[in-house]
Amino acid sequence: MGFGQAVKHVFSNYANFQGRASRSEFWWFYLFMIIVNVLLYIIYALLDLWGGTTESLSTQDIVGYILLGTWFLATIIPVIAVWVRRLHDSDKSGWWYLLVFACGIGGIVLLVFALLPGTPGPNKYGEGPATA
Repeated sequence: MGFGQAVKHVFSNYANFQGRASRSEFWWFYLFMIIVNVLLYIIYALLDLWGGTTESLSTQDIVGYILLGTWFLATIIPVIAVWVRRLHDSDKSGWWYLLVFACGIGGIVLLVFALLPGTPGPNKYGEGPATA
């Protein structure tokens, strides 16, 4: 699965917590998320520089917060859903995602789970992940 296919597949299944997600789908989507987040933070920084004041909340700050907050709210469900499907691919329950709330070590464990290959063939969460 390529970059565009992965992004399209995740957003078309934005609230689907069933099934499996391949490593390529997962990591291509995360690359997309990183690119968009960096661009939004650059826009926020430029708006903040344009505002020029650090003493009070400016209109530019508010616009930046609205951009970042809207993006966060629009992507929180797809991010959790692709994580759950990725965990399903390695035959683990989606509840493992709650490790994200464990300080430090939880994120490392989830990273390892995301890096590991999925189970070949069908598992209790469904057929192999979509490749197209």
